[in-house]
Amino acid sequence: MNYEAPLSRWRERIRPEWLDYNGHMNVAWYTLIFDHGSDEFLSAIGLGLAYRNRTGKSTFAVEAHVTHQNEAGVNEEVMVTTQLLDYDIKRLHYFHVMSRVTDGIKLATLEQLSLHVNLTTRKVEPIPEATLTLLSDLWQSHSQLPIPREKGRLLAIPAGTSLTQRP
Repeated sequence: MNYEAPLSRWRERIRPEWLDYNGHMNVAWYTLIFDHGSDEFLSAIGLGLAYRNRTGKSTFAVEAHVTHQNEAGVNEEVMVTTQLLDYDIKRLHYFHVMSRVTDGIKLATLEQLSLHVNLTTRKVEPIPEATLTLLSDLWQSHSQLPIPREKGRLLAIPAGTSLTQRP
């Protein structure tokens, strides 16, 4: 199977109720939109809702890092693209970019690590072979993409600018 690089499977329009008192989209809704993008990504690799309903297995996010780079306003349409960064037999490491559809301006990013989980036992289990094959195909497309500059960013105040005296 040939996949686009990066995957571009989700678009959504910003609702008026998602604006905060600063007049732009509140941080909670960025996460919701990224979650919708994750649902589409997981469906594309055979681990979506249909898989969960059929097998009783799913994925759980265990770590995520969001960057907010530009504001999103009411009624703007945004799209989420997804890049597979890495995977193994039990884990998926992927990167979403949210952009405004009209001008392509990057609004936010989300880097996430997810685990494949049996929902009955609540334990991590290996990803099925069929999905590992799809991931291998996806990796063929995504391995040539540049590593996002936001990948693995450390959240900190730059050295020398902090007003605290902690070592």
